[in-house]
Amino acid sequence: MRTLRCAALVITFAALAAAQSPSTLTLRAPGLEKPVTILRDHWGIPHIYAQNEHDLFFAQGYNIASDRLFQLELWRRQATGTLAAVLGPRALPRDIGNRLFQYRGDLTAELNWYHPHGAAIVQAFVDGINAYIARTQRHPELLTPEFKMLGLQPGRWTPAVVIARFNGLLGNVTSEINIAQAVRAIGPSRVAELEDFQPAPPKLTLDPALADAPLGPQVLALYNAFRRPLRFTPDELLPADRDQAAALTAEAAPLGPTPFDLSRDLQEIGSNNWVVSGRLTPSGFPLMANDPHRVQEAPSLRYWVQLVAPGWDVIGGGEPALPGVSIGHNQYGAWGLTIFGGDEEDLYVYDTNPANPLQYKYGNGWEAMRVVHTTIAVKGQAPAQVELKYTRHGPVVYQDPAHHKAYAVRAAWLDIGSAPYLASLRMDQARNWQQFRAACAFSRVPSENMVWADVHGDIGYQAVGETPLRPNWSGLVPVPGDGRYEWKGYLPPLDLPHTLNPPQGFFNTSNNFLLPPHWPYPEALHYQWADAFRARRVAEVLGSGQRFTVAATERLQDDYLSLPARELVPLLRGLSLPAGLARQAQARLLAWNDVMDQHSVAANIYENWQRRLLANLRQVLVPPAARPYIGYLSLERSVAWLNAPDGRFGPDPLAGRDALVARSLQQAVADLSRRLGPDPARWPLGATHHATIYSPLSPALAPALRARFNVGHLPRSGDAYTIDATGGGDNQTAGGSFKIIADTGDWDSSVGINNPGQSGDVNSPHYRDLYPLWARGKYFPIFFSRREVNSVTEQKILLQPAPH
Repeated sequence: MRTLRCAALVITFAALAAAQSPSTLTLRAPGLEKPVTILRDHWGIPHIYAQNEHDLFFAQGYNIASDRLFQLELWRRQATGTLAAVLGPRALPRDIGNRLFQYRGDLTAELNWYHPHGAAIVQAFVDGINAYIARTQRHPELLTPEFKMLGLQPGRWTPAVVIARFNGLLGNVTSEINIAQAVRAIGPSRVAELEDFQPAPPKLTLDPALADAPLGPQVLALYNAFRRPLRFTPDELLPADRDQAAALTAEAAPLGPTPFDLSRDLQEIGSNNWVVSGRLTPSGFPLMANDPHRVQEAPSLRYWVQLVAPGWDVIGGGEPALPGVSIGHNQYGAWGLTIFGGDEEDLYVYDTNPANPLQYKYGNGWEAMRVVHTTIAVKGQAPAQVELKYTRHGPVVYQDPAHHKAYAVRAAWLDIGSAPYLASLRMDQARNWQQFRAACAFSRVPSENMVWADVHGDIGYQAVGETPLRPNWSGLVPVPGDGRYEWKGYLPPLDLPHTLNPPQGFFNTSNNFLLPPHWPYPEALHYQWADAFRARRVAEVLGSGQRFTVAATERLQDDYLSLPARELVPLLRGLSLPAGLARQAQARLLAWNDVMDQHSVAANIYENWQRRLLANLRQVLVPPAARPYIGYLSLERSVAWLNAPDGRFGPDPLAGRDALVARSLQQAVADLSRRLGPDPARWPLGATHHATIYSPLSPALAPALRARFNVGHLPRSGDAYTIDATGGGDNQTAGGSFKIIADTGDWDSSVGINNPGQSGDVNSPHYRDLYPLWARGKYFPIFFSRREVNSVTEQKILLQPAPH
């Protein structure tokens, strides 16, 4: 019997070893020069080992196409303005916008901006994508279900696709229209009072030449069309797959903001990063943490990868359509980014010649627009013949023949070197702070807060971006295009704020105001920043005197304490509320710990009270004429107004404030009762705060398919103002889908997350496997050494050159 038991034990161990042994797949890849090994780990991260630079980026392209081909095809069609060919007339404005804002300079010079070998790297990357696409042509069963649903075949990539600009977080031309309309409605001084402009209220007066210029939504319709997240409608799918009832339309699907707008979205999708000196860690080595917040989507915006070849050893995340790594670490240092919020755009308004609408007034004469003719294929109808028009300042987004006006967007991001995130290729090879900072000089778009921590013990911060110098206006309102409002070049990028080894032993950013006092570049100012609650909370914890490990940094990234709650809840003290649920809610809040925990009833009461409070405060402070244009009030400013109420609250401002606070709580309690029932025990935050991650196909899919492509629906803690920001609505459609904590003392101790998973294939186990970790605030190890990677490898892919 003992012998049998031992034999069974041996068999069990053998079966376990066999189950843990990675599968091996050998593939031929035409275009590859030497063999490449890809080790895909337990969490779906590919670790790519090549013998030369060309093969490394060829393999990166091949691999990403194998995991995210449909996502890449959507990118390619947006970059080339060819969506209408498969989606029909609805996509035509998007195609026109994308073509209007394409980069039209020297392609080789553009590619080599991002890296001395940029043209060769990007070519190798797209060749790898195309090699995998060629494989799908031989094996169509490799295509993911979306291709069949849309009757779509993937198209070939070119380097011009990689440098598309539509994916950047850019600003602030959408805000200019709203601010200008608000100025027309209530005057510049009142707008300046209501908006939280920093460092000081800027000049908002509209030029008299714009007195009769229409500034409605039609002006930016083309701009918004190409910046808007792509959503599908049922009629674009094959009948068997579509939602026949069309219950969820593209317009109604809660898939996030459209488009990016600085005044609102920095609050909703802002990010955090920080670096901690070895003085504050037990190991004596620095840590770097980053959690960029964007719209949550399936598949994820970002993708983890390790790239290893002579001269390259880097791991981290980036957008799938780009070579290299934009957030991560190499063997020398780690870096991360958040949005700095620079203003790279201006809306110019021109008088056009009544006798010739293709001429616009500049100086004392007329200048002719440059016209580019293009043909756009449109499914179901004849190709559209389109004129793309340009002034000396940029693309013409709208013409108003009735008023003889034309509108153009001047965008710094159309200049050379302004493809978002591509300059990370230089950062990937930085060996110290000096090399990293030199690489930052090439990072122009978007404007970012870059942090660095390295094995030498240095920590640093450098803001990057392409910052126009405006000598005589703020950039916050449209201006005439007649020559009186011209940029005076750009601020040298390394003159933006920076620091090395700050005395406090840490540096953190959360899209908050970061210009130092008496900053000497007033012509380079921008004025729109996120509320500083997240940044203040991070600094509060980092400055607490404790030592920070990776585990302690995880807890900080997942911190749910609400600083606004800490400042607002005391307003309820001493207020007389009606007996019953309102008074119970008041008592719960006053006894609460200010933590937005999913299990907390008080947290949900607070969330709903804060919403009502801000809505009611807006009714008090924003005149009706301006409400269509000032939709969001800074919560920081709101806290200040509530703590020091003025005459707008009534003849007795304190009594008026207290009445508003009490009324808002009563309304919040009524809302919760209506939604969740009269028992407060059934009101935890998680009952309404949840996370469903949507596929872009979601609005169009039949219900069963929608449930398969969407990911969720787990409860979530936090809100828009906690460090682990989860958006301000009930469904958490924004926040930190990608997170990294890098330990410079032991790279294999680094951790991360990527919600909902690495793969874009709904049939893959890695499509949604990381979602439960993310929803619970958990991480997985980001192994760097070959030894540790081997220990968690689930699949080995051997890419072999094709025989000649």
